[in-house]
Amino acid sequence: MYEVIWIWNNSENLQKEVIYKMLYDTSAFSIWTLWVRPYNMFNEEIIINWKKTPRFEYIWNKKYKDV
Repeated sequence: MYEVIWIWNNSENLQKEVIYKMLYDTSAFSIWTLWVRPYNMFNEEIIINWKKTPRFEYIWNKKYKDV
């Protein structure tokens, strides 16, 4: 699971990007590690087990209000 921190425009090329972090710990990366991915790639569909599926899927968290 991941948390989207911010969606922004890159100042060099004005490309929309997503900043997000892992909500789990691994031996390779800290849970405080932030990642940046182009918005289009973040929202694209990928093939898993020969089936097209979203790379990331929105999961409702009842702890927060939907804004």
